[in-house]
Amino acid sequence: MTKRIQQGTLQIAEELFNLVNEEIAPGTGIDASDFWTGLENILDDLAPKNKALLEKRESLQQQIDQWHKERVNQPHDHASYKAFLQEIGYLVTEGDDFQIGTVDVEPEIAEQAGPQLVVPIMNARFALNAANARWGSLYDALYGTDVISDDNGAKNFGGGYNPIRGEKVIAYAKDFLDKATPLSKGSHADVSAYSIVDSALSIKLTDGEVTTLLDSCHYVGYKGDSSAPDAILLKQNDLHFEIQIDRSHSIGETDSAGVKDILMEAALTTIMDCEDSVAAVDGEDKTLAYRNWVGLMKGDLNESLEKGGKTIVRKLNPDRNYTTANGELVLKGRSMLFVRNVGHLMTNPAILMANGEEIPEGIMDGMVTAFAAIHDLKGDSLYKNSTAKSINIVKPKMHGPEEVGFTSELFGRIEDALNLPRNTMKIGIMDEERRTSVNLKECIRAAKDRVVFINTGFLDRTGDEIHTSMEAGAFAPKALLKGMVWISAYENQNVDLGLACGLQGKAQIGKGMWPEPDNMAKMMDAKIGHPNAGANTAWVPSPTAATLHALHYHQVNVKSKQNELKDRVCASVDDILTIPLLGDAKLTRDDIQNELDNNCQGILGYVVRWIDQGVGCSKVPDINNIGLMEDRATLRISSQHIANWLRHNICSEQQVMDTLKKMAAIVDGQNKGDPAYTDMAPNFNGIAFQAACDLVLKGCEQPSGYTEPVLHQKRLELKAKR
Repeated sequence: MTKRIQQGTLQIAEELFNLVNEEIAPGTGIDASDFWTGLENILDDLAPKNKALLEKRESLQQQIDQWHKERVNQPHDHASYKAFLQEIGYLVTEGDDFQIGTVDVEPEIAEQAGPQLVVPIMNARFALNAANARWGSLYDALYGTDVISDDNGAKNFGGGYNPIRGEKVIAYAKDFLDKATPLSKGSHADVSAYSIVDSALSIKLTDGEVTTLLDSCHYVGYKGDSSAPDAILLKQNDLHFEIQIDRSHSIGETDSAGVKDILMEAALTTIMDCEDSVAAVDGEDKTLAYRNWVGLMKGDLNESLEKGGKTIVRKLNPDRNYTTANGELVLKGRSMLFVRNVGHLMTNPAILMANGEEIPEGIMDGMVTAFAAIHDLKGDSLYKNSTAKSINIVKPKMHGPEEVGFTSELFGRIEDALNLPRNTMKIGIMDEERRTSVNLKECIRAAKDRVVFINTGFLDRTGDEIHTSMEAGAFAPKALLKGMVWISAYENQNVDLGLACGLQGKAQIGKGMWPEPDNMAKMMDAKIGHPNAGANTAWVPSPTAATLHALHYHQVNVKSKQNELKDRVCASVDDILTIPLLGDAKLTRDDIQNELDNNCQGILGYVVRWIDQGVGCSKVPDINNIGLMEDRATLRISSQHIANWLRHNICSEQQVMDTLKKMAAIVDGQNKGDPAYTDMAPNFNGIAFQAACDLVLKGCEQPSGYTEPVLHQKRLELKAKR
């Protein structure tokens, strides 16, 4: 049983109470008792509003379900459907044009375009690695991935250094330099020395000729001695990279200019995630999440690990210092950190309210994460996160402008309770729910003085698409959904409205995750599409991927691309409202079974780690043994897709159960090397397997198709047995 501390009318899990009182409150200038009183007052007013918003979601869904049921044998009438959505308040009237008024925005958000990481806050090592991924070695990223092929003897042995592969890495990197910062004459591959002469970059070629950069604006500064610098700092499209020089280094000694590496400014921002990538179901879990967050805000988070027989202590990287023509330049050594709170749906037993009910988790997240961030705002942390004195919070799974407005109201109440200036707390709006997509302009308006981020995400957005239109008919197979009209309109509108509402220069317009961390060559081919689409950030699955994706922002000037796109006709809400149904297409028996195999294997591979090990995000092998970065969004789309096919008799419950059992055995085999893993087959009586079954067989009744209610219940059930 959870030991609780009574504070006013609140019953608080002891570990959370102690964290707030002993580790967060000291140094903030706010007494812990005032914090708890402030939270209690907010809950009195806003917990009922939170509940009412969820009830409205359910009411709207019931009306939409009924509308489709009443027309089950009729051709879909788009005009009548749209009018109905307007009538019930699902689709709101769009107001006049406006520009957001957000101020005090981080330069990483307002001025720079580059990669973004999302990392589970409960894993301190992952969190530190992501925070430190602001800078990454291009040589390492190329050498260790399939961006450099194994052709002609360039295989990555995984052990000793292969000089043939090394030569290909260096050639790739020097080609990048030539394209990003070309010389007036010659190539970076022909440089014998870089030096600083009269505060300018001087470049000597191997033939003895001296040249310089074609555009001197690319040069920023240097480290070390001007005549033989240790590093040259360059910049293109407001994104930095550093040529590192060391003629005594094993790589540098083979290079004519002594270049040992190119250090890329990579993950400009990182989202420390309290939501989809973690399994936080109680006070113990939430305390761990909050403790890591306050450690990041104080700058003293560290993690010890054993590597090669030695103990290594991971901690935050310091800032980077350079000499420029105008004096010293300091660049941040760490990614600028957002924190992602949970949405409005879930409650958590970490705190019980006066009526004995669990606290709305989103309210708790907002209050505690903002309280912890005061250490950074006051400037007494080891390292500065926010240079704009803001707290940047990504808020997921909001349904429409009313719910965005509620979040803005909540943040205002938290600011008042914590004595923060109005609009200190900024909002990142995740455009991942259908009701938000079709009302996006009004959602942005509802947070117009706080918004610093909007983005798209195929997985959650498709999960909600399926659930919202569950009664409309059978959906097309997942692979076909990406090629249908609704998804391209959704992706384009996010950029169109972001630009129309003035986000350029004030906020991030983002795109979703690359899911295959081991397939970087494919990522390099595909993900340049995101800056080309006008997105000034996009999610990547690892620090290595961030280093590589940074190359795309040197190839594409996102500001210029956004200026081009401002003249484009805005994507159509009518297209977004087009329901991506199977229609008259015919599926063979094999088509159906293959889709079920793929979905069931993915569900089980993720759920078994979530329930049994409390792992909310990891690289999970798919049915073809390709490692995919998966979180609850993956689970949502797969479970809702099967639920939809069951609802419309594309498959039978027996077929689904047979498939789940068959795939459970496959997932067991894929995890046989994990000593902490518990097999699901052959008994199929474990809590994890039951959770997977519930997600599918009870998918139609899950609120908005979310997976959290089932996962939390089953994880708590398992923890109670231990």
